[in-house]
Amino acid sequence: MKLTHRSLLLKIFLWFWATVLITAIASAVTFWIRAHSSPYQWHASLIEAARRSGETAIATYEQNGPAAAARYMAQLRHENLLNPCLFDKFHNVLAGADCEAVADMLPDLREPGVPDFGVRSGVGRVALILKGHSGRDYIFATQLPPPIPRGRPGMSHLGFAPQWGVALFVSGLICYLLTRYLTTPIFRLREAAHQLASGDLTARASTRISPRGDELGDLIRDFDAMAARIEDLVSRQRQLISDVSHELRSPIARLNVALDLARQRKGDDPAFDQAEQDTALLNEMIGRLLIIAKLDLSAREVSMTQIDLVELIAQVVRNANFESHPNQDRVKLAAESNLSVHGNPELLHSAIENVVRNAIHYTDPGTQIEIHLQHDSKSNQPFARIEVRDHGPGVPQSELTNIFRPFYRVAAARDRQSGGTGLGLAIADRVIRAHGGTIRALNATPKGLLIEILLPEQNSGTPQ
Repeated sequence: MKLTHRSLLLKIFLWFWATVLITAIASAVTFWIRAHSSPYQWHASLIEAARRSGETAIATYEQNGPAAAARYMAQLRHENLLNPCLFDKFHNVLAGADCEAVADMLPDLREPGVPDFGVRSGVGRVALILKGHSGRDYIFATQLPPPIPRGRPGMSHLGFAPQWGVALFVSGLICYLLTRYLTTPIFRLREAAHQLASGDLTARASTRISPRGDELGDLIRDFDAMAARIEDLVSRQRQLISDVSHELRSPIARLNVALDLARQRKGDDPAFDQAEQDTALLNEMIGRLLIIAKLDLSAREVSMTQIDLVELIAQVVRNANFESHPNQDRVKLAAESNLSVHGNPELLHSAIENVVRNAIHYTDPGTQIEIHLQHDSKSNQPFARIEVRDHGPGVPQSELTNIFRPFYRVAAARDRQSGGTGLGLAIADRVIRAHGGTIRALNATPKGLLIEILLPEQNSGTPQ
């Protein structure tokens, strides 16, 4: 793969490399500052302690000899100081161990009693010239333990906490920024894809992301171009369906006139009856296509008003029972009171009527269609729930979502012999979605199909 200045791979590599380098530099700088800013706030008292220890070591050396001085140095090393050493004025070691760690301080001593204090790698060191009782000059040098903060005994093992804290903070901050840089366009692309899949053809991924010059930027631009192309194709298709449907109305009207003239000339004939039925079915199909096209092209322009949903569905039930004569009361309604929605009465009436007619087509002979209308208590927002249940053969589980597509039929049950056009549920789906609701199909137990509709409930007291 060729790496360029726009390569996402190169950017990721450089970002992680920079994270390691910046973390290392930050740790080193913190360590250097800590080592050279002398954390020994009480170094005067430590120097005084070193002076007293040196005077005791010199007295022990002069009175009891080198062996006693060595034992005293070992005691200091164990209890208080680090690497205490006693030198003569010629820098020869008289007592102590590992004296090389402080030997480099000796040449800087000039006057007796004036200490040389410094810090190396976070550890304090002190050296000073002291006189013994014999009048001879000695040099006492030692390393000093880091002071323990007041009120926090036993915390000396946290001496490297600042370095680790800075390292974790810097690396975490850079990795967080890198993660946001990489994932933000991906999340936005996913959100736009979901909007596009749900039917919002105006969704674009670049609306809330600044232009980028890497592969993710190219992907977002390609997605937006694809979305624009899909929107254009779908819009053209919908417009074509609307235009063709309008154009077909005229020849169908002329065909009906021709049928009437033929009846007058030739008399009654079964072929004329069949032709009349076919033209009526074709006219119904074109009308429903126009409804779908209108909903797809201008769903937001549909006029809305407050609707008494109970009365609207009751009217659908009365019409269905009247048409199913002599099987009166073939459709049963069980409804709660005071259910209102905000919508278009004609479209909602058509949508619910299509669902009921579809149930009548496929329910078994002698069975009833059951409609339940109630408040939905499962949602935070108040919804009206409409359930239409038949007792027919149902629909295969894999086809439950497909039956809301225009002209889609389940071969086993929903064929031409049912007398439908394959557009009723498609119209219901678009009408319900245009009203901010949802519609879905479920197989009932032990048999039958249940259509569930949810519509946002409208408070009767809400001003329109």
